[in-house]
Amino acid sequence: CIRDRRGGMESKIYGVIMAGGGGTRFWPLSRRCKPKQLLNLSGRDLLVNESIDRLSRVVDKSDMFIVTSAAHASCMLKATKGRLKSANVLIEPTSRNTAACIGYAAMKLMKKYGDGVMAITPSDAAIKDTDKFAEVLLKAAETAEETDKLVTIGVTPTFPATGYGYIHYRRNSRSDAKKVEKFVEKPDIRLARRYVSHGSYAWNSGMFVWKASVILRKIEQLLPDIYGKLREIADAFDTEDEERVLREVYPAIRSISIDYGVLERCPEDILCIPAEFGWSDVGSWDMLGVLHEPDGDGNVAMGNVVAVNTKNSVMYSASGKLIAAVDVEGMVIVETKDAILICPKEKAQDVKKIVDELHEKGMEELL
Repeated sequence: CIRDRRGGMESKIYGVIMAGGGGTRFWPLSRRCKPKQLLNLSGRDLLVNESIDRLSRVVDKSDMFIVTSAAHASCMLKATKGRLKSANVLIEPTSRNTAACIGYAAMKLMKKYGDGVMAITPSDAAIKDTDKFAEVLLKAAETAEETDKLVTIGVTPTFPATGYGYIHYRRNSRSDAKKVEKFVEKPDIRLARRYVSHGSYAWNSGMFVWKASVILRKIEQLLPDIYGKLREIADAFDTEDEERVLREVYPAIRSISIDYGVLERCPEDILCIPAEFGWSDVGSWDMLGVLHEPDGDGNVAMGNVVAVNTKNSVMYSASGKLIAAVDVEGMVIVETKDAILICPKEKAQDVKKIVDELHEKGMEELL
């Protein structure tokens, strides 16, 4: 163990970065071969590399793993070269949601290293206060080791967001780790305001910390069909049949999130550590203001942009062509070499419908 980072922990801490998503809400910049996690939306580095560097404050990079899909594997290996060993990039034949992703990583860790604490994060979040993030992550790892509980990292809400799920926890505990009452789906604005004022709700950040053995027992108990297939794959680890079995069995795993499949079904076994460290999901174009300070008119402009009497808009020129906007308000305008997106900011979540429409029309070259 790296004790100067991990205090008196006995267990090894492993980092697992989930990077199998497509990020379709960032079309036309995000494509099948270049999903959101492989984009430089901050102007500093690719989102996945920022995730690696943040996690490395607590977890040694040699103990860090990325789980990605075969469609993104070559680009992911190229993007992370020099940061992670290629052997630490675990490749899913196809994305089967987070229950399979986390279970597969847990099986790999158990097989290769024995038990340990898994610190699991998405690959595409933005976090401003990395010192606080590292502090909270270490606290979560210590809690997971001491209690054998499933620990979630909740984010103290700063506004009534309707695009995030929430975690309701008991606030009467003096401990940093609170007992979870229930998980709540994305609310309407009325409920979101109530959650924020209540004081015992946190945004569900999708960051989890637990022992590999503990989450595998829960998957076996609550998702036995998924566990059976993961077990079949694990039995072929380090044999000449490993790739074949993975390729044949993994796509047959039921697609379900770890939230739906496990966490929502056993709240009594879950602890939440609510904290604030400048977290944002940055899930769609309207959230780009989290990464870039809007100008005096509330605009976020990137690339070759000229805006006149334009307010509260996002304008992104990717290929270098000029975006010229006059008397525009509350819009998203994104330009790439082969496509232009125009939509109201309030409808930015619906950009994925364009991707669905292009697929139905057979316009695969734009995906």
